[in-house]
Amino acid sequence: MAAGNVNPFNVSDSEEEAEQRQDRADTERSPCDGAQGHSLGPFSPPAFSEPPALLSSNRTSPSVDGIPASAAAVAGIGGAETRVSVDAIAAQLLRDQYILTALELHTELLEAGRELPRLRDYFSNPGNFERQSGTPPACKEQGGPLNRAGSISTLDSLDFARYSDDGNRESDERVAECEIPSQDRKNYKSSPEIQEPIRPLEKRALNFLVNEYLLKNEYKLTSITFSDENDDQDFELWDDVGLNIPKPPDLLQLYRNCGNNLPLHQNTVDVAVGVDPSDLPGEYFTKEATIQQQQEVVQELEYQISLLNSEKQCLAEQIKKLQSDIQALQRNVSLPTRVNSAQPKADPPYDKTPLDNGQYLDIRGVTETESTPDPNTTKTSTTATTTTDYTESSMTVTQHNSKVNSQSQSKTSVQFDQPNRKLSPAFHQALLSFCRMSADSRLGSEVSQIADSEQSVMLMLGRCLPHIVPNVLLAKREELIPLILCTACLHPEPKERDQLLHILFNLIKRPDDEQRQMILTGCVAFARHVGPTRVEAELLPQCWEQINHKYPERRLLVAEACGALAPYLPKEIRSSLVLSMLQQMLTEDKADMVREAVVKSLGIIMGYIDDPDKYSQGFELMLLSLGDPSERVVSATHQVFIPAFAAWCTELGNLQSQLIPSLLTCIRKLLKGEYGLDEHKLHIYLSALQSLVPSLFAVLFQNAPFTSRAKLQVDVPPIEVTRFPRAASPLQDVATIVGSREQLSVLLQLYDNQLQHEGTTGWDSLLWVVNQFLPQLIEIVGRINVTSSTCVHEFSRFFWRFCRTFGNIFTNTKVKPQFQEILRLSEENVDAIAGNDILTKATVPIYATGVLTCYNQEEDRKLLVGFLEDVMTTLSLSHAPLDSLKASFVELGANPAYHELLLTVLWYGVVHTSALVRCTSARMFELLVKGVNETLVAQRVVPALITLSSDPEISVRISTIPAFGTIMETVTQKELLERVKMQLASFLEDPQYQDQHSLHMEIIKTFGRVGPNAEPRFRDEFVLPHLHKLALCNNQQMVESKRIDIATQLFEAYSALSCCFISEELMVNHFLPGLRCLRTDMEQLSPEHEVILSSMIKECETKVENKGIGEAQGSISIAASLVGEDAKTKFLSKMGQLTTSGAMLANVFQRKK
Repeated sequence: MAAGNVNPFNVSDSEEEAEQRQDRADTERSPCDGAQGHSLGPFSPPAFSEPPALLSSNRTSPSVDGIPASAAAVAGIGGAETRVSVDAIAAQLLRDQYILTALELHTELLEAGRELPRLRDYFSNPGNFERQSGTPPACKEQGGPLNRAGSISTLDSLDFARYSDDGNRESDERVAECEIPSQDRKNYKSSPEIQEPIRPLEKRALNFLVNEYLLKNEYKLTSITFSDENDDQDFELWDDVGLNIPKPPDLLQLYRNCGNNLPLHQNTVDVAVGVDPSDLPGEYFTKEATIQQQQEVVQELEYQISLLNSEKQCLAEQIKKLQSDIQALQRNVSLPTRVNSAQPKADPPYDKTPLDNGQYLDIRGVTETESTPDPNTTKTSTTATTTTDYTESSMTVTQHNSKVNSQSQSKTSVQFDQPNRKLSPAFHQALLSFCRMSADSRLGSEVSQIADSEQSVMLMLGRCLPHIVPNVLLAKREELIPLILCTACLHPEPKERDQLLHILFNLIKRPDDEQRQMILTGCVAFARHVGPTRVEAELLPQCWEQINHKYPERRLLVAEACGALAPYLPKEIRSSLVLSMLQQMLTEDKADMVREAVVKSLGIIMGYIDDPDKYSQGFELMLLSLGDPSERVVSATHQVFIPAFAAWCTELGNLQSQLIPSLLTCIRKLLKGEYGLDEHKLHIYLSALQSLVPSLFAVLFQNAPFTSRAKLQVDVPPIEVTRFPRAASPLQDVATIVGSREQLSVLLQLYDNQLQHEGTTGWDSLLWVVNQFLPQLIEIVGRINVTSSTCVHEFSRFFWRFCRTFGNIFTNTKVKPQFQEILRLSEENVDAIAGNDILTKATVPIYATGVLTCYNQEEDRKLLVGFLEDVMTTLSLSHAPLDSLKASFVELGANPAYHELLLTVLWYGVVHTSALVRCTSARMFELLVKGVNETLVAQRVVPALITLSSDPEISVRISTIPAFGTIMETVTQKELLERVKMQLASFLEDPQYQDQHSLHMEIIKTFGRVGPNAEPRFRDEFVLPHLHKLALCNNQQMVESKRIDIATQLFEAYSALSCCFISEELMVNHFLPGLRCLRTDMEQLSPEHEVILSSMIKECETKVENKGIGEAQGSISIAASLVGEDAKTKFLSKMGQLTTSGAMLANVFQRKK
């Protein structure tokens, strides 16, 4: 049996074996069941079991190659004029579904008084006339029921009882029914994986039963999800399905019945009621008769269609079988002549004795090969040969030829001991027939023919593997990969190879990493063996079919396969089809891991592509990958794609002329944007530039003056471990790009020597970096917003990696001079009026943190300290904004290694002669305190602040208050907190500060900022009482401008502190009195604020009065108290009327502490 069209995942031998068993059971049935059959001999089957070959050419039963021929042969032995029994004819008509002909025969026999029990039983059973879906095949049993017409869609057309081991099959695994031989079509009919497309009513019925099963077995969440995915169906009502039948049994009952015909319809009876025909409309009976006639016509037409389809299938199978027999004879027609001429007496004629029946293997050839045949036996065999049909002869020829070929190819023939007996060969054969060796089934046919060459082995594997794979455990299917690949490589038939590769890619439903690696390894081995043409024709279509598979693991396999097969594909396919496939997956696939694999495969493609026209497409893919929302995809882009793309651009000469300038142009466009800077896009472009730095440095060696002198030496000095920044991947390692670490070491020596002693004249690639790339970068740096810590950090990292890659000499001689020329440290450089405000731009922090910190030697640290001191002095003396200096301190303060250095710079400001510099130094301490450990705070920060707090200049003392507040917020040492508390108390209680409006403003502002986060004891014992005092004093302030300033700051402080838990005592003694004082000010100065304060005071008083609730809670949350509907309405209505800034009210809604 040909297996070329058998779907590898839908083959089940269980049904075929069941049919074989049924055929054998029929053969062994008692002869008394068919009284009119003609007895043909002791070994012949009865006539009712297998009718003679009267209609054998139209049979579609699985045993078409064996049983009819045997029956015909035995019939021939019985006599030339043997009559066929009427019962046999009736059985054949029923088997082939010639029901009308059988009915006419039954009528004629009745009229003649010769009623046949078989036909009587068949036509008296109404169950034989129930129609089933699909085209009716030939019945496997005599008198089988009519199959339902395909146009009638009811629930019994569904096959509920069969399940596969992986459970999910795709529509592309279906094969055309007309391409499947009759033996396999039975498997095809019942297979759950090769079936007709599901109809809407079938789908709705199955959905209802599945949902019912999920609910009954407590899969409620799954049932909810399933219902959501099928929102067009009501799962609580069976009538919503649309089938006009009662609800069938549940899935469990259907499964336990194993596909038996289930009694889906209940037995019904007609019930009549007393209806007067005169009451019915006149056209009622006419309509009813017309509808009935139409239904009969439809059923008759459907039945005719089913018969025609059955006949068509039978004829197609006949044609295919005859063609295969003709081909078998053509291959073996010359071999018997050669064998007979070479061994006229050694072997008996291979076709002399017929098989006893189709169920037993003829093994006589093995036992009699070496013996001389008896003439009588030969004569008898020749006579028997005349009755052997065409099919049996061709099969015997093929078996014998295979045996002779194997014997002729072996050096020594196999010898068997012959018994010293005088039994006839016929008796021997009849005796051996009881061994019951079956060759009728597919497996028996394969076992009976041992392969005798490499090609026959490949053919056998191609036929057997599709049947083996579905029966192997999912966890062990990778063990089949070598067998599948070898067969696919060596099989001569393209269709079989395609089927085997389809098996390979569908071998495992959701392959894990290890299984995918095995499959990919096999694909690469296959590609190396067969060459680019077959890889394109056979492997790529398998990838294309699964590009939109529903399981991400399968799409991941496709993405990885595109990269793994890239070296073995034709170059035109690499740059067209494969590139397009990967681009489609990158833009459409929703799984992060799939897009990550796509980016890596694109990088591999970039390593093999050689079409310059694809450069623009590669640039677009790079930007698309960098903009992916998944961090995994972006990381893969930097690790694989960008280095590979840069290597290709280097070969094209586009790295310095197109790729890097394009990225710089994109950054400039971002800075000119009308709607502000898109920091995310800036990060994309700048990170791409950063990943290109190793490739840019490697380009310098290509046309360097010393390249011709770069020869490997025996004693090459090793490269320092810290010479280059750590690469994100091996592809970004300069040694990998150049070739080896030894080669790079030699080039670095010549590079440093060239920069230090010989100059850069004629070195075009280096001059481009110095004269074009660096100036453009510095110009871009000067245009970014210095207050954007993200931008400052990104550019700092870029310059740090750039300077580390190009080396210390390059940094000192080429990079630093360009920055220093721009950052001339003088007061003229911060003249904002003249437009010369470079020291207030991001150039300062980027130069300090990106260039001056890349080498941590003593000279570099001194240069950094001096630069920061000069910037602090210059900005302070020129009254310029301190944003650039703050950005430098924030960026450097993130690294603990620079804390000592920053404290040194600030101490320089503490002891500076200018009060402006000392004020700046005091404010910088606020930024540094949060990141410095408490030991440094106690030893270096607090002493410096105490020194500044006693400064002669009141402005310097006021500048220390924010830093003291930050210490109270972050430090936990009690002694340190007490020192800070004493210093703040001196500011508040010392009479010399009573009229210092600026000091009071700074203290209130600091209290509002650090109060919610400070230690509760400090807040309760220090902050709230002093805020009360300040609010009370402000009631007596005569200057209205100062009064409104203090009141506004107090309002923000109280708004922030209202989110904290305050004890009842503090509420009564300090918080409520302070609020009342503040309300007094706001009544005159800001009525909008007064409404909010009144509602706060009212709610606080209510809570205080409710002692029971207060005792249960232990404390009161003012923010939580604003829950009354009236208070809430007033509060929200008045909030919209406030004229103060949003920043002043932001603390109102802070989280409770």
